[in-house]
Amino acid sequence: MNRIAFLYGAETRRLKKIIHKTRDRDLCRRANAVLLVLKGKTKSEVANLLQAGRSSLNRWLKWYDVAGVDGLKTKGVGRPVRQNRDFICGVLKILLKYTPRTLGYQRSRWSTELFALLLNKLCNIQIHSSTIRRWLPKAGIVWRRAAPTLYIQDPDKKEKLAAIREALADNSVDHPVFYQDEVDIHLNPKIGADWGLRDEQRKVATPGQNKKHYLAGALHGQTGQIVYVGGERKTSDLFIELLEKLKCTSSDL
Repeated sequence: MNRIAFLYGAETRRLKKIIHKTRDRDLCRRANAVLLVLKGKTKSEVANLLQAGRSSLNRWLKWYDVAGVDGLKTKGVGRPVRQNRDFICGVLKILLKYTPRTLGYQRSRWSTELFALLLNKLCNIQIHSSTIRRWLPKAGIVWRRAAPTLYIQDPDKKEKLAAIREALADNSVDHPVFYQDEVDIHLNPKIGADWGLRDEQRKVATPGQNKKHYLAGALHGQTGQIVYVGGERKTSDLFIELLEKLKCTSSDL
């Protein structure tokens, strides 16, 4: 428990005050359990002393860890307080500017359960994850697959950019600049979500083999004309073939 790891005298005094003055027997029992753990007794000793189950004791300690002394208070009966949706959605949008790892959680993606935990911890708001899940679309927060990106930075980035700018500055008929790239062409039909009847699944015929075709192309930096070659394998031979075609057609570009 983080809160137990850092023992504050003010909180222990507040726990003692609750034990001596509250008329809520359940709150008194929970506060006494937390105080005994703070004083160094084991969970087994506290459970035996208060005749409480280990699961109940762990639950009380979790409440205290999340919300402090206020988390031990008995919840009121009747209809729960209506939550301020606009305020909660505003907090969620602020959280989305960060990643769970930046807030100390060992996960890369947000979940409604983690949102609920942080709302409780940061704002003392008790709200179920299913309620948050129902509010997210109305707040403009959608379920979307993250895009992978390369974290490694090129140590020679400045030098390479300087060489590219120098080549562009000297771009001429005698020293042309080309923008080159390769692309994979999938020959299998693309299969994705589609509208259809509930009890029927659409069938899409495929060739039976995951065949691909590859193109290598070059864009002339001045004229905008494109030269390309194709092949069944993306190897250095494909790039060499492109260079040979550029050499043969350079006068026409």
